[in-house]
Amino acid sequence: MIARLRLYVSRQASSPGRYLLESAVTSLIGRIPTVLGLGLRAVAYRLILRMDGVAGIETGVRLRFADQIRLGASSFLDEGVYLHACPGGIEIGPRTIVMHHAVLHVYNFRGLPHAGIRVGADSLIGEFNVLRGQGGIHIGDRVYFAPLVQVLAVDHVFDDPARPFVEQGITADGITIEDDVWVGAGAIITDGVTIGRGAVVAAGAVVAADVPPCTVVGGVPARVLRRVGARAPRAAAG
Repeated sequence: MIARLRLYVSRQASSPGRYLLESAVTSLIGRIPTVLGLGLRAVAYRLILRMDGVAGIETGVRLRFADQIRLGASSFLDEGVYLHACPGGIEIGPRTIVMHHAVLHVYNFRGLPHAGIRVGADSLIGEFNVLRGQGGIHIGDRVYFAPLVQVLAVDHVFDDPARPFVEQGITADGITIEDDVWVGAGAIITDGVTIGRGAVVAAGAVVAADVPPCTVVGGVPARVLRRVGARAPRAAAG
């Protein structure tokens, strides 16, 4: 029982002392509503995470390994957001908004060297997005995600049919999304992908290969549909 309790705490915070501090602060302040709660959290949460300037944190935001979370000035975490920063950290750039019930999850207990999630300035992580950063996720400035986007910088190996996939390890090559990218609703971006500056990913696309800059991609798997600025193809008449 004691061993299980220790394991649980080790998955929640950097140390037992940090676990007690972070739990106390979030329990006391985390559910206070309205602008009063926003103001109190903007002050009290500096005890448990790094905050540049003033950041907005709504009610019901869950933080794990808060000492490895950094919020830029005027960034905002909406209601029900879940950040698990262990280890490798999560950085949210200035004026970036993380919409309600998004999950940013590093959860790196394999010691992967490039784990972490970095989001640039003036970006938007949409409602119910899931970002898994074991291989490292780097998101640029002015990147917008629609609802239900998944960015998955980790995958299971399943090459040996004689062994359970859980015994075959993982890949964690990382994902890079450059500046000024728009990702449509329900799109999935898989491990090892780079999306170039100014690209557009259509709703529902599954991106399994690099996307050149200033191109529109869509489909399963995603393919290039056209260049940004080029006229979209017309449907055939009749």
